Amino acid sequence: MVLAGQHAVVTGGGRGIGRAIAATLRRNGAHVSILGRDEAALAATCKAGDADAYAVCDVSDEAAMAAAIGRLAAARPIDIAIANAGAVETGPFLRSPAERFRRLNEINLIGTVNLFHATLPGMTERGNGRLIAIASTAGHRGYAYVSAYAAAKHAVVGLVKSLALETARSGVTVNAICPGYADTDMVAGGIETIVAKTGATREQALAEMVRSNPQGRLIAPDEVAAGVLYLCGPGSGSVTGQSLLINGGEF
Repeated sequence: MVLAGQHAVVTGGGRGIGRAIAATLRRNGAHVSILGRDEAALAATCKAGDADAYAVCDVSDEAAMAAAIGRLAAARPIDIAIANAGAVETGPFLRSPAERFRRLNEINLIGTVNLFHATLPGMTERGNGRLIAIASTAGHRGYAYVSAYAAAKHAVVGLVKSLALETARSGVTVNAICPGYADTDMVAGGIETIVAKTGATREQALAEMVRSNPQGRLIAPDEVAAGVLYLCGPGSGSVTGQSLLINGGEF
């Protein structure tokens, strides 16, 4: 119970990687609050015992995020903030209008900014805290047909590196975790898109998706959650400004 007595908030905590993170932190003693837009998914996650409380919130809405975090922090101070909510859209660059770049930036980057803005002051005041962004291998290298997503995730990694320097002596660490293709609804949707556009079978689409992973498989959400648990634990106080790659050795 290494996180006993700590309060963790996880955005996008109702499914996929976010839910796996919430469940792992709760099993290790944290009180876990989850945020997202899908109230049914959030409520189901709490009912299943993977989280303790939830707040409905559009992470890209600065005022809504501040209000939600304010309500959650009023019950108990927030020690851990996991910016997991994200979105991806695919398409060639020339068919990706500026609005797509704005939309993915709002969800992936601004959603992270809003969570960190809302939680960092309390952490700094208490001299302890963990800020973690769930980015992507696309935050380190380019991939064809996801230029808007890669641009947003590169921005998230840059935010983490810069903020870590600002908070280095505050007792707050700031890190990113960058998974490769993971076994989530988002990736399942990508497979369906490949099937619809190319006529490939689901098995062929999955094989193409995992081809870049030397282990030849999707990353399990629990593997990402294990990385989060380490960065939240008592032995990670000197780890800040880092970007942990969980990608089967892809690069």
